[in-house]
Amino acid sequence: MSSFINNIIYNFFISFGVILGASLMAGLGAIINGHPPLKTMFTIAGSIKIWAIAVALGGTFSSFEIIEKGIFKGEIKSIIRQAVHVVIAVVGANVGYGFIRLIQKCGESIFG
Repeated sequence: MSSFINNIIYNFFISFGVILGASLMAGLGAIINGHPPLKTMFTIAGSIKIWAIAVALGGTFSSFEIIEKGIFKGEIKSIIRQAVHVVIAVVGANVGYGFIRLIQKCGESIFG
């Protein structure tokens, strides 16, 4: 596989994993603190989506540098590649959010 495809796969799973991991750990913290874990997990998942995207992209500055290079040096291919990376990271974060939302809905139907 090409490195571009490999990086896209990494971006998806990194942003997905950030949402999933942070939400699950927040749920554990909520249990310890005596708060509702499902509500806490859902709240955290929604509030950290942008951070999951930034983590998947390896920080925001490199993305802006690539976009700047594409705009000012006419490297359209690099802009398209970076846009694909951003879109895949957003998709990964949203799939993670949807997964946490599914857990919440299943928990509500079982417990509530």
